[in-house]
Amino acid sequence: MRKSLHILTLALIVLSITSVAMAAEPAGGAAAGVVNINSADAAQLALLPRIGEKAAQRILEYRKEHGPFKKTSDLMQVKGIGAKTYEGLSAYVSVDGKTTLSEKVRSPRKPRTTKPATTASN
Repeated sequence: MRKSLHILTLALIVLSITSVAMAAEPAGGAAAGVVNINSADAAQLALLPRIGEKAAQRILEYRKEHGPFKKTSDLMQVKGIGAKTYEGLSAYVSVDGKTTLSEKVRSPRKPRTTKPATTASN
């Protein structure tokens, strides 16, 4: 009984340590931080996944014309940013606070699927 109690205690300790370590790491090795879309410049906006220089410029122009964004989903009003793009960058944007993202976020690539080879049957 004592031996199983020690093993159970050890297992709980290991489990708690690994869960704390996993919570401290950003998911998938992604960069940690956010970009405030109401105060960021083009270079900071370009750090977002699937956002390049041209899209960053369109965000700035939209913000200049329409005023500050009220919520992050308002980004989908900018030409070229649809639901799929927004879904990939929503974890990295904010409408208040400081911009803390310091490096470009790379979206994970989908693995290529190979088509089955077709053979001609005579």
